[in-house]
Amino acid sequence: MTFSQPARHRRTARVAALALIAGGAITASAPPATADVVDVGSGSYTTDPVGPGPQGCDAVEADPRAFVTDEAPDTPLPTNDWWTSLAYKVFDCSFSAPLHAHPASYQPSAGGLGISYTTQPAISGSGAGVSEYHYPYTEDLRAGVVGLDAPHVAVAGWTDWTVTPVWDDGARSLHATIGHGMPLAWFEATGGDAQLTFSGSPEVWLDEPGRLGVRVGGSDYLAVVPADVSWSLSGTTATAGTDRFAVAVLPDGSTAERAALVEDYTAAGRSPVTGTRADYTYDATDAAVRTTYSFDTTPWPGAADGGTVAALYPHQSAYLTGTEPAGPTYVSPRGDMAILTDATEFTTTTPYGGVLPELPAVATSSGADRATLEAYLDEVGDPLDQRGSDTYWTGKALGRATRVVEIADQLGRTAQRDEALDAVRDVLTDWFTATPGKTEQVFAYDEPWGTLIGYPASYGADTELNDHHFHYGYYVAAAATLARFDPQWAAEYGGMVDLLIRDANGYDRDETRFPYLRDFDVYAGHDWASGHGAFAAGNNQESSSEGMNFAGALIQWGEATGDQEVRDAGVYLYATQAAAIQRYWFDVDGSTYPDEFEHPAVGMVWGDGGSYSTWFSAEPEMIQGINTLPITGSHLYLGESPSTVRAAYDHMEGVNGGPPTVWQDILWSYLALGDGPRALDLLTSSSFEPEEGETRAHTYHWVANLASLGTVAGVGADHALAAAFDGEDGRTYVASNVTAAPVSVTFADGTVVEVPAGKTVATGARSWTGGGATGGPVDPDPEPDPDPTPDPEPGDLQPVRHLGPDGSLSATAATDGRVELAGAGGQNRDGTPHQPAVFEATGLTGSYTGQDTAFSFGVDAGSTVGLAVQARVTYDLDGDGDVERTETYAYFATDPVPGDETYTATGRLASADGSLGDLDGGTVRVELWSVLGSASPSVATGAASTLTLPFS
Repeated sequence: MTFSQPARHRRTARVAALALIAGGAITASAPPATADVVDVGSGSYTTDPVGPGPQGCDAVEADPRAFVTDEAPDTPLPTNDWWTSLAYKVFDCSFSAPLHAHPASYQPSAGGLGISYTTQPAISGSGAGVSEYHYPYTEDLRAGVVGLDAPHVAVAGWTDWTVTPVWDDGARSLHATIGHGMPLAWFEATGGDAQLTFSGSPEVWLDEPGRLGVRVGGSDYLAVVPADVSWSLSGTTATAGTDRFAVAVLPDGSTAERAALVEDYTAAGRSPVTGTRADYTYDATDAAVRTTYSFDTTPWPGAADGGTVAALYPHQSAYLTGTEPAGPTYVSPRGDMAILTDATEFTTTTPYGGVLPELPAVATSSGADRATLEAYLDEVGDPLDQRGSDTYWTGKALGRATRVVEIADQLGRTAQRDEALDAVRDVLTDWFTATPGKTEQVFAYDEPWGTLIGYPASYGADTELNDHHFHYGYYVAAAATLARFDPQWAAEYGGMVDLLIRDANGYDRDETRFPYLRDFDVYAGHDWASGHGAFAAGNNQESSSEGMNFAGALIQWGEATGDQEVRDAGVYLYATQAAAIQRYWFDVDGSTYPDEFEHPAVGMVWGDGGSYSTWFSAEPEMIQGINTLPITGSHLYLGESPSTVRAAYDHMEGVNGGPPTVWQDILWSYLALGDGPRALDLLTSSSFEPEEGETRAHTYHWVANLASLGTVAGVGADHALAAAFDGEDGRTYVASNVTAAPVSVTFADGTVVEVPAGKTVATGARSWTGGGATGGPVDPDPEPDPDPTPDPEPGDLQPVRHLGPDGSLSATAATDGRVELAGAGGQNRDGTPHQPAVFEATGLTGSYTGQDTAFSFGVDAGSTVGLAVQARVTYDLDGDGDVERTETYAYFATDPVPGDETYTATGRLASADGSLGDLDGGTVRVELWSVLGSASPSVATGAASTLTLPFS
């Protein structure tokens, strides 16, 4: 079995289909005639739309803040959050999808806010394959105003983990405040009495002035009003003559435990939370992140300010500092949530395990292991091996190339290292350079949405704002590697890297272009992938490991460029997510998933549960593998529990009915974090096809060196780029220095490692020193060269060329004619020229504009069914016979209607090898051939077929 790019569909196709069913909300934007380019250092981006933007309900497409009131902050609209579907409406253009805040879930409707607390999971499937568990929204009661019939819900404000939805029907209004980890919801009403509508006959357990306690839907609720106000209950409806009230869901417990909590919950109900904030500090000395979660409260008139009630997720309670939770707990999709009462803040101290640019070559630097690795490196070929031109697949290619850089550097293969660095530099520079009219390999800023989108995009990164941290993490990671070897490039283009960081997970609260921490949920402790989150199960995230790739990239970029703020943001994201991922994706403590759920890991976390599945495959290898790739030194957290690694791998084999048949390299690399010798035996005794972002060389390097190092020791250090490993011969300490000055690294057990500039050092049970990076950072504005090499003079190149009947590419259109292409002989010739028609221009001199090749060819199959034409364009920049750039375009399937169709380059670049520069007596060649069928299509010559060169 093999796996190829087209098989990997995350969410785009199904969401687009649903949107069309929902009434045609999806529209596309046409590119503008001109582009507004903004310079950022030596890089740039455009502010004009060059492709599709975010799509949704008509009102949202016209104005992203259509459902945001004037009360709300004027900062960019948060997306990718647990509550985003309130504002970013896609399927329900009036209200929202269920909002899974934990412990409660909420669902707005015309009459107010529905509240649910589901304690029994709904489970589908089994441990033999795809399976899911959910705690679905099941309404117990609805809080509102008597007579309220609002046409929609809007958003009046938000803080770090709260949101304020509002309803207004012209005569009555309702404001609510709800949030993560907050078992209370607070309400302000106008135009009528407060009203609770129960889903069934409530069982009253407390009824006195100021509060009403009921049991409904199997859960206990406490409805709080001012002390001099009483609830009036009639059937399934309770009303109170007040303009403010609160509803709390209580944890399961005995009657005595419930009674013991009533006073605390009553006090919290009368002191609404009006603000929340998480502040973090990276304590390098203790290798830990300290995060303080604080609550602002504003008591009702006459009420005391006694703090609030907070429910903590397991990743928080595990590292809680300085306070003890109350006894009862809440059920949640993430496991039991502990309770703090009278809370104004709480602090967690979460360990940071460290990352590395790459594992050290303790085994592969000499002997037979080195010979094996060298042989694999000889087979690498194109270090990028790019499978697509969009942001995700470009990122995957950058990830592949940077792994080649790292291991070639460790082995002193400087030519191969530098070739891969050149490829990375060329790709990044291209993407980080906008020019007027450029519509591909470019970033565009969308001011109304407050986002930076790379084009071409994929998986809804443009139309739904999905996955920006997944895609951009690869770019930042590649830039971090390049910065170590070319700090001048980093100084010149670092502003563009920072823009990608700020878009996906901006760390600066003063930033005005992007929301703070777009993809990261500060309370849930992990990222969300969907831009709108408009699903019944809430928001979701599949590849937690690609989210960690982003966090690790920030750490390495910050270290390489001397940006402590970025590094610390990366450490915060990394440590927090590692704690969450181990529990919620891998159930490391065995306390997260329901007992009836038969898998030890999930492929996706949803707002209301988790699933052993992916968006793109039901293969167990991919379900589990998607949360381990890419394999890099930023993913050592996966090995913090070696027994969990071994159990998860064994489970995968059990579900699969045997060893993996796809993504073997990813899964064996993961297994190596729990059992290196076993993984190495599997690797060396099997054949496999590398995953798209991998090479055999890197997989061997990773597995062989882990087999020697052992497993992650969990010993922190006072340096962000450090890790320790425990093997059969003892402990090995590893530290990397990506700067231009030596560093001294102290591990928690007292071991000190001295690391020269630009080196990685391993010491202890295994010893090795290597690396040839110069390190950084450097001055972004160095003194100019007093005698610079002059830029080449531009030639008199005319960029528009016409296909000639004699095989020429002439600036002047010849008489219109046709060239018949040889038939494909009944075979599929996709990607490989077969008896092509060749058109060529020689002796061309001109300056590269930074734009893309463009063409428009007239092609015709007559009345023949099932034919297709494909194009390849090559550039020999100096005419010496060596091709510097090859571009192959996706084929064009012709129709069986006589008459020309237009085959264009736009959006069809399938692969590109090499890079472009200035032409100096160069040669450009176009090859056209038939891809399918046996008959012969034809191509027009003359004015009907043009090639536009990116030169002037």
